[in-house]
Order: sequence, then structure tokens, then C-alpha cells
Amino acid sequence: MKKTFIPFAVFCVISIALYIGLGLNPSKLPSVFIDEPMPELSLPVVGGEEIGFTKADIAAEEGVVLLNFFASWCAPCYVEHPFLMELEKRGYKIYGVAYKDKPHATNRFLEEQGNPFFKTAADNDGRTAIEWGVYGFPETFVIKDGVIRYKHAGPIMEMQFEDEFMPILESLSQ
Repeated sequence: MKKTFIPFAVFCVISIALYIGLGLNPSKLPSVFIDEPMPELSLPVVGGEEIGFTKADIAAEEGVVLLNFFASWCAPCYVEHPFLMELEKRGYKIYGVAYKDKPHATNRFLEEQGNPFFKTAADNDGRTAIEWGVYGFPETFVIKDGVIRYKHAGPIMEMQFEDEFMPILESLSQ
């Protein structure tokens, strides 16, 4: 009796774990940085040595800022990019961080797809993405007054923006 119960119990535990795991939305993974000051950030411009932007630059911005980690080799980044262009047209200030990308590839990507970024910097060694807890690309942070208010993993699509970002943006604008 015990010998048949153990495989059944293991099957049940695995089934429950899979049911829970497959039901999670990977773009809604919590971040330890929510409502915390943003980590240090000082990145060079793409293909250059001068500083593109720093933590102080973003913290000094009035209103909400979006910080988007992207790469030209990232297929979901191509999917997201037209909507980033739309957000830029709507007046959102977006800072871009090119993750482990060759400068010519980043520049070609922005020339061909358009440049929605207020400023673009390069995370050449990927260290900044690690410090920010980025685990996939694209990934976007909502920042106000130097504090991270929301993190979204994966491409931002219009419906997600309206459902997930807008309530946060509206609460931050009050």
C-alpha cells in the first residue's frame, strides 16, 4: 500500500507545483527595488566614453520617467519598439539602456526603428542590468523622484500599458 502511495504523492506535488508555476505571469515578478531608491547608474553614451546619463540625471527629472533596457539582438525589443515610439509621442520621457550591444548595432536599430529615447546609454558589460535585477529583455522601470515605482518584464504593449502602467502613472501624478 505504501509503495503505491509514494509515487501518487510525488505526482500530486509536481502537479500542484506545475499548476501554480504555469499560472504565474512572468512580467509580474516582484522586484526588491519597488518603492526603493534606484541603484547607482552611470553609463556612457553608445559607442563613446563620455557619460550618457547618471542616477542623478534621472532623479532630477520632474514627473515620471521610464527606463527601458533593450538590445538590438532582442526579438521582443522589436515587438515593443513601435509602442515606445508612441509613448514618446505622447510625451513620456524614456531613457534607454542598450544591454551588451555593439555600438553600430544599437545605432542601426535606432536609425531603422526610430529613437524613442530621451537619452540612450550603453551597458557594455551588463553590470548595470545585474545591479538593477534585470533578467530578461526588454524590461522597463517606472521611476519618480529617483524611486522605482514599478517594473515590467517583457515588451510593453498598448493594452498592458493601459491596464498596468496607467493606474500607477495616474497615482504618481497626484
